[in-house]
Amino acid sequence: MADEPTTLTEDELVDEIRAWAEQYARDHDLVLNPDERVRNAVIRGLARNQIRYGRRYCPCRIRKGVPEEDATIACPCVYHREEIEVEGRCHCNLFFRRGAVGRDGE
Repeated sequence: MADEPTTLTEDELVDEIRAWAEQYARDHDLVLNPDERVRNAVIRGLARNQIRYGRRYCPCRIRKGVPEEDATIACPCVYHREEIEVEGRCHCNLFFRRGAVGRDGE
C-alpha cells in the first residue's frame, strides 16, 4: 500500500488500486463486491484519499487527523478481518467472504 502522495492521475490510481484489491482478495480467499457501482465507488474513494492525504484511507470511515489513529483506517483497515468474519463483508463493502454474496465474482 502506498503511504505517500502520488504523481498518478486519479484514473491511473483507480486502475492501480483495483489491481491491488483483486490481488489482495485472491491472496486472502475473499472476493470483491460483485456490485460494480459500489465496488467502483469505494475504489475511487480510496484513490481520492490517496491523492488528498497520501494514504488509501477507507472512504467509509472518518479521518481524525491524528496519523497514529488514522493509520487504523488505511485500506485494508484493521477492522476488516473481524467484519468479514462476523458480517461476511468489510464495512465499505469492498471485500466479501467467499460465498457471502449471491455470486462470488469469479
